[in-house]
Amino acid sequence: MPGPSHFDDHAEAYERGRPPYPDGLWARLGELGLLRSGTRVVELGAGAGLATGPVLRAGASVTAVEPGRALAARLRRRCPEATVHEGTAESTPLPEAAFDLAVAATAVHWFDLEVVLPKLHRAVAPGGHFAVWRNAFGDPSAAVTPFRERVAGIVARRDGEARRGGAGELDTDEWVNRLGGGGYFAATHVEEFRWSVELRTDQVRDLFTTFSDWSAAEAEEAARAAHDLGGRVLEHYVTPLVVLERQPSRP
Repeated sequence: MPGPSHFDDHAEAYERGRPPYPDGLWARLGELGLLRSGTRVVELGAGAGLATGPVLRAGASVTAVEPGRALAARLRRRCPEATVHEGTAESTPLPEAAFDLAVAATAVHWFDLEVVLPKLHRAVAPGGHFAVWRNAFGDPSAAVTPFRERVAGIVARRDGEARRGGAGELDTDEWVNRLGGGGYFAATHVEEFRWSVELRTDQVRDLFTTFSDWSAAEAEEAARAAHDLGGRVLEHYVTPLVVLERQPSRP
């Protein structure tokens, strides 16, 4: 199975093809008082800045951590106001009690939580929070579209090899348990946002190319499916959000 370096190898496609996070998510973070002018944010696995930009536009300051050299370079160009560190969530030093909010957007499944959770507990100030979300590409509750039928056919031809272990992208309860492990943080808000986006053939190619569990040939086949269906397809997605509050210092 490809690792996180897959994204850096396809940094250009990643920046072009990944759709934005839904408006409802940003509204909720504001309503919860987590994202506003002056909030000090550390973002782990920031990629090309898909979440960084909206966080900055909300008036927050951002320290972004991104392990990929190409993605970090794109992030610096896209979000020059952010302080960008090239490194992993596990290895990059973070100052103590320096942040009000830690963010992991479509990244937490790559982390070693036994290392990252205590590290964030030290880096987030008392009363601070950790917000975790991801775009899950495909809504199992939505009616199956012709494009999704074609996607399912591509996946069905695989040899059964597990591409990525651990909790699934929509196993929200399991993620709540994992993120609360060790007593460093406790969940205070859990919500799923359902939304849709129309994608052109070239956007489908870029997006599926960035998926770490899809081969280049499979991504091209998904693009051909979009082309066969008129060059534009409507995709239904889910974005689970888990907000956790930093717990008092552990003994």
